[in-house]
Amino acid sequence: MQENSSEDKVSIYKSLTVNTSKEMMCYSDFPIPADYPNFMSHSKILQYFRLYAKNFDLMQYIRLKTNVCSITKQKDFPSTGQWSVTTKDSDGNVLTSSFDAIMICTGHHCYPHLPLDSFPGIKEFKGQYMHSKEYKIPQPFEGKRVVVIGIGNSGGDLAVEISRCAEQVFLSTRRGAWILNRVAEEGFPVDMMIIRRSTQVLRDTMLPSILTWRLQRRQNSKFNHANFGLQPTHSIFSQHPTVNDELPNRIMSGTLLVKPNVKEFTKTAAIFEDGSVEEVDVVVFATGYTFSYPCLDESVIKVHKNQVQLYKHVFPPQMEQPTLFVIGLIQPLGAIMPLSELQSRWATRVFKGFIKLPTVPDMMSDIMQKKERMEKRYVKSRRHTIQVDFVPYADELAEQIGVKPDVMRLFLRDPRLAYLVFFGPFTPYQYRLNGPGKWEKARETILTQWERTINVTKTRTVVKCQNDVSLPLLLKLLAVFCSICAVCFLFL
Repeated sequence: MQENSSEDKVSIYKSLTVNTSKEMMCYSDFPIPADYPNFMSHSKILQYFRLYAKNFDLMQYIRLKTNVCSITKQKDFPSTGQWSVTTKDSDGNVLTSSFDAIMICTGHHCYPHLPLDSFPGIKEFKGQYMHSKEYKIPQPFEGKRVVVIGIGNSGGDLAVEISRCAEQVFLSTRRGAWILNRVAEEGFPVDMMIIRRSTQVLRDTMLPSILTWRLQRRQNSKFNHANFGLQPTHSIFSQHPTVNDELPNRIMSGTLLVKPNVKEFTKTAAIFEDGSVEEVDVVVFATGYTFSYPCLDESVIKVHKNQVQLYKHVFPPQMEQPTLFVIGLIQPLGAIMPLSELQSRWATRVFKGFIKLPTVPDMMSDIMQKKERMEKRYVKSRRHTIQVDFVPYADELAEQIGVKPDVMRLFLRDPRLAYLVFFGPFTPYQYRLNGPGKWEKARETILTQWERTINVTKTRTVVKCQNDVSLPLLLKLLAVFCSICAVCFLFL
């Protein structure tokens, strides 16, 4: 972690912990080590990346501390699809090289979105204001009154952490948010419990209103969002939820107060839309990011208000040759790495000619259908322009590659594995069970995924209480039988 953040580079804060669990976020043929925690710090994630690079001998292909200055089509691009890439290393050496294909993997958390025009008076404010990207540690906020604007994951994390040092923290939100905990029922990681094929089938087949009511009721049973000032007017499926384990506790302790949107600033205070006025020393804008591609000509990828037209969220449809791909420009409810890996596997097969892309009109039609579907479901926001549904999007790419598991056939051939693939966590290993890139250890890795999840927290031997009553084996078998019958009913 660097102390000073650069405007064109991703920045993290010292205490950052990922909100997706290790089994759900790893690469499909390289599980995260069993002794790593379920939710890792940024340093552990870096260690994992290094292990991955070492295992596949990738460092020989990576140039560190090298900026990409420009990516341009070569003159014969319509026939060759080749690119000229100009780079500059830390010593100032400039090099232009020719490449057959390009993958842009810069993500969408690079350029901070600082909407000062939406907050009258902020430029006359005598205190300090900053974007969340600049935040590193909470100590500089000790004894101060701080307003954090935005209730996404960064806004929630920073408000909680700063509230331990500051005199008072105000968390300002326009719409409120549904709050998920990392730790779900029985202490299991939340993403392993809710991101499943079986859950997706229920979501696709149940009446949306019934499923929405059920999930919102469950979230409010943990703490009533309305009583904490967090209850949004939109449904739980209409906005990316906020993952935060400590927010309700900080609100209960009074160190953090939830407020509506800031109407305007005076020289020393924030005036909120409900008319309340609070003296503040620091304003932290957790207002998200924009993405752009300054090294590319705008005619290649045009970005307008965080909206971009990419087939399967990867390929610019108007390109003469399929040799440029954007990886990771998506916002899933879940880990981005398995989806980025699938995007990369798909892109390489397109580049090699194993997969033929549809016509430009067909690609544009697909893009517009997805855009309209997401606009109908999600509230209008910059963060929802690249939203994808985790399971359907992963399967869509996997089907193109030829690695989507056939669940019904799997139930007939390997019921134990099929049960975990359908009813268990949607872990990436299932995309290595068959097809191109098949991994021989995929089945074993799926069968042992819960062991790696549970054992890492069982750091003390616990003697089972004699009064514990376990479910009889017969009832367990009956539950499995009913589950298999349900699958047959849904697929036949």
